[in-house]
Amino acid sequence: MATERIAVTRPAIDAVLVRRMVDSQFPQWAGLPLALLDPAGSDHVIYRLGEELSVRLPRHSGAIGQARKESEWLPRLAPHLPLAVPVPAGLGEPDFGYPWPWAVSRWLDGEVATVEALADSSEAAVELAGFLEALQRFEPEGIPARGAREDLTVRPLVARDRATRAAIAEVDGVFDGAAMTELWDAAISTPGWDGPPVWFHGDFHTGNLLTVDGRLSAVIDFGGLGIGDPACDLMIAFTLMSAGSRAAFRTALGVDDATWTRGRGWALATALNAYTHYAAVNPRVAAQTTRQITEALIG
Repeated sequence: MATERIAVTRPAIDAVLVRRMVDSQFPQWAGLPLALLDPAGSDHVIYRLGEELSVRLPRHSGAIGQARKESEWLPRLAPHLPLAVPVPAGLGEPDFGYPWPWAVSRWLDGEVATVEALADSSEAAVELAGFLEALQRFEPEGIPARGAREDLTVRPLVARDRATRAAIAEVDGVFDGAAMTELWDAAISTPGWDGPPVWFHGDFHTGNLLTVDGRLSAVIDFGGLGIGDPACDLMIAFTLMSAGSRAAFRTALGVDDATWTRGRGWALATALNAYTHYAAVNPRVAAQTTRQITEALIG
């Protein structure tokens, strides 16, 4: 049964399928060469299409809303943001046995940001704070009211309580279980966001930042885009930054103590989730999430 469930929730995706769907639904791009981007992440299979496009197909049902969300909101967000974001070029429909919407976007040049290059850069930290400020200020005409748009509503941090405590118990001994529990208790008991709902990226970590010539150039992967408490975006302070640049980031963004504590909680919970699922089979994820947990505990 487990094998059958995986087959249903993770459809087979290969170049033959992608070629057929592109040529059928977007004949203007028929024949452009396809090249698999590897590694592409846990949520999508990504192919470069020619020199100027990319094709992104959800790997699992948890990522199926991203194509439509990005198609609707990124063109409206882009003019207000200081870093480049993906430009949707086409929204594909289920076809040839592939069950979900998929996306074609303009290719963004750049390398994935690294801790080695940017951890100690207060300039990069302040630039990221400016990006989040601009995102939070975005007020399009007809902004959805709180809870009015299901695809923009994210469960609160406390909804992760059971899974996070289970993960803490699982990795106790690898990391300091008492310290993680203390941080988690503080994060879910601290006062919640009492300002107006603001926009957040929702998955604001190192792997979703691009650089060109060592400088930040773009933010990608807006599948977690939503409206509410911006604390989740503070995870970037613990995935990318060192203590000094983190302090510059917090000052530039003007984060209060309660929001900072919730941000540390988001960093801890998301890192534990990834660590317990992928660290044993993916050394890169193991290293990244170990750093994230360690930095979240430092604060």
